[in-house]
Amino acid sequence: MLTVKENLKEVMTGGKPDRFVKQYEFMQMIMTVPSGRIKPQLGEEVINEWGVTIRWPEGQIASFPVHDAQHVVLEDVTEWKKYVKAPSMERPAGAWDQAITDANAVDRDNKYVGAFIAPGLFEMTHYLMGMENALMSFYEEPEAMHELIDYLTDFELDYAKALVENLHPDAILHHDDWGSQISTFLSPAMFEEFFLESYKKIYGFYKANGVELIVHHSDSFAATLVPYMIEMGIDIWQGVMNTNNIPEMIKQYGDKITFMGGIHSGIIDHPDWSQEQIAAEVKRTCEENGKLYFIPSSCQGLPGSSFPGVYEATDVEIEKMTKELF
Repeated sequence: MLTVKENLKEVMTGGKPDRFVKQYEFMQMIMTVPSGRIKPQLGEEVINEWGVTIRWPEGQIASFPVHDAQHVVLEDVTEWKKYVKAPSMERPAGAWDQAITDANAVDRDNKYVGAFIAPGLFEMTHYLMGMENALMSFYEEPEAMHELIDYLTDFELDYAKALVENLHPDAILHHDDWGSQISTFLSPAMFEEFFLESYKKIYGFYKANGVELIVHHSDSFAATLVPYMIEMGIDIWQGVMNTNNIPEMIKQYGDKITFMGGIHSGIIDHPDWSQEQIAAEVKRTCEENGKLYFIPSSCQGLPGSSFPGVYEATDVEIEKMTKELF
C-alpha cells in the first residue's frame, strides 16, 4: 500500500495510485504560525492587521469585510500610499516556537507540512476597497492598481521569507478567489496583465526555497485561467467547482496541474445534510472525473466543513468509491 504522499504523487503524475486521495489528507496544516491575521469569531466585528473591518454576523457561515462609507479603508486607489500600510513582520521572541514544534511532529515521509496564506492579492484589493470599487479601478486607474498590487506582492514575499526561514514548509495552501460560480471576476487578459507576474514571483520564491507543492484555493469557475495557473507554478487547483468542465480540463491540462474539488460544498454542507446526499455527490464526482490528476474533495478552502460531520462523512464516501473503482 502506498503512503499518502506516494499515492498523491501517482495521481499527479498519471501513474498508478492505489486509491482516491481523500480531500486534504496529504497536508498537515500548521495553523499555529504567527501570521498576524486578525479574524472575527461568530457574532464579532474586528479591525484586521490592514485596518479592514471584518464582520461575522449571527446566522452566517463566514465573515466578510465591511465597506460602507464609515469603514472602507481605501475610497480612491490613486491615494493608496496614504491609506494602505502593510503590517509589520516583526514577531516577539519565541513567537514561532509552537509552529516549529508542530511542524517537527509531522511525519514528512507521509504528509506535507502545509502553511496557510490568505487573503491573496485579488482578494486584498476588494478587502481594501470593496468589490465594485476594486473592479472598476482595474479599468479606470490601471496604473494605480498596478502600484497597489506590487506593494501587496512585496508584502507577500516578505511573509514568504519568514515562513520558509522559520517553518520550512513542504507545501502551501494559498487562498485567492478569482471568480463566481459561473465566471471569473476579471477577463483572462486582464487577469494576466495584473496578476500573472506577481504570482510568478510569489510561487517562484516558494519553489526556489524548498516548497514542493503549491496548492491554490479558488472555489469558483476559473477554467479560462488554468493556463496562467500552470505558468504561475500551481500544482493543485483546490476548490474547483463542478460548474467548470472538470473532465475536459483534466484531458487538456492534467499532465501539468491537478484538480481538487468537484464536490459542491453548497450541495452537501448545510444544516440538513445527509449521508445519502453526500454519497450521491461523491459517487458522481469520482465516476465523472476519474483516478488521475483529480482529488475528490469539497470545495471549502481548509480541511473541515461549515456544519459538523460533513467533512468526515465525505471521507467515508470517498473510501467507498475507492473500493468500488480501484
